Amino acid sequence: MAAHNKQQISVLASSTFAFTICFAVWMIFAVLGIPVKTQLGLNETEFGLLTAMPVLSGSLIRVPLGIWTDRYGGRIVFFLLMLSSVVPIYLISYATEYWHFLVLGLFVGLAGGSFSVGTPYVARWFQKERRGLAMGIFGAGNSGSALTKFVAPAIIAAYGWQMLPKVYALGMLVTALLFWFFSYTDKSHQMPAGVSFAEQMKVLKDPRVWRYCQYYSVVFGGYVGLALWMTKYYVTEYGFDMQLAALLAACFSLPGGVLRALGGWISDKFGAYQVTWWVMWVCWVCFFLLSYPQTSMAIKTVNGDLNLHIGLSPWLFTVLLFVVGVAMAIGKASVFKFISDDFTDNIGAVSGVVGLAGGLGGFVLPIMFGALVDLTGVRSSAFMLLYGTVCVALVWMHFSFKQERQPVLQAA
Repeated sequence: MAAHNKQQISVLASSTFAFTICFAVWMIFAVLGIPVKTQLGLNETEFGLLTAMPVLSGSLIRVPLGIWTDRYGGRIVFFLLMLSSVVPIYLISYATEYWHFLVLGLFVGLAGGSFSVGTPYVARWFQKERRGLAMGIFGAGNSGSALTKFVAPAIIAAYGWQMLPKVYALGMLVTALLFWFFSYTDKSHQMPAGVSFAEQMKVLKDPRVWRYCQYYSVVFGGYVGLALWMTKYYVTEYGFDMQLAALLAACFSLPGGVLRALGGWISDKFGAYQVTWWVMWVCWVCFFLLSYPQTSMAIKTVNGDLNLHIGLSPWLFTVLLFVVGVAMAIGKASVFKFISDDFTDNIGAVSGVVGLAGGLGGFVLPIMFGALVDLTGVRSSAFMLLYGTVCVALVWMHFSFKQERQPVLQAA
């Protein structure tokens, strides 16, 4: 028993560390994209596409990775996945054309698929009543986004942007080796070889899977989209330099990753539905406030014009963004608590599908953010879009769980 507990802790710690580094690599263009944008003369939409390319491949690969994890075990899949991204990361240093960055971004993005490997791998090492917390701790690896915002600007400022991919490639290689030596394999966690791909994909007929896909596209897709966009937002909206902008953007990224463990604990205690419902309401209020653009107006009075300026200061903006980061961290954990409760025997496949939906949200959003800025000239249009997605989630949740709430209301 003591040996099993030791293996549990080692698997959780090594997987969380590996996922943190993978997520830091996945978010590399959130900072690296800024000097590249200047060098290549990109517009906002092109910048959005550049930052989103790793998210696209990292999302599309999640379903097969989840299935392979069910079949072959998380340890070997996680290890090979990290090794496969080392060379593409390094080659970014030698990219000179826009299409070079886009193609390499697709290969680098494979690291983002690690979530669909680590989630079922870690979950199966823990009892059902502790899975929410365990998956939350693993999911705290999302804080790799904040790690990039702390480390990348300093490396770029000291050695130039070409050094950053070289450092990240070395970091990924070392991480893969550490993971291999400190993780374990349990054959009983693997799905029987006779289970076909079609049988695993039957879960797509379950309407609950599509509900969880939409929720996750809000809390995770929104998190990824904002994590990629916020550094540049601070630079263009408030005129900060890249290092200060990245530091302030980390006020969103860091709690959005680290507090996922808290979200897992809260979901274990209060249930996935209650936690997700309140997360959506908090995001709804914050996005409404963040959506308001910087506005100047002249009011005609009896004493002449009264000039007013309405808009969020960078400090109030950062506080609201911090609250959103906390809410999304808790929401990411609560959605996967739904999955671990409802699909215990098929966590890998379902987490792959839901992770795909969330990742595609993270791919589409930066492109739409850039397109909206190019079309409207209003930078806060990004938050207007997110406000709309949360509205959809709230309405869907209200009607989806209406019957489940009736016994509770009658008892009250």
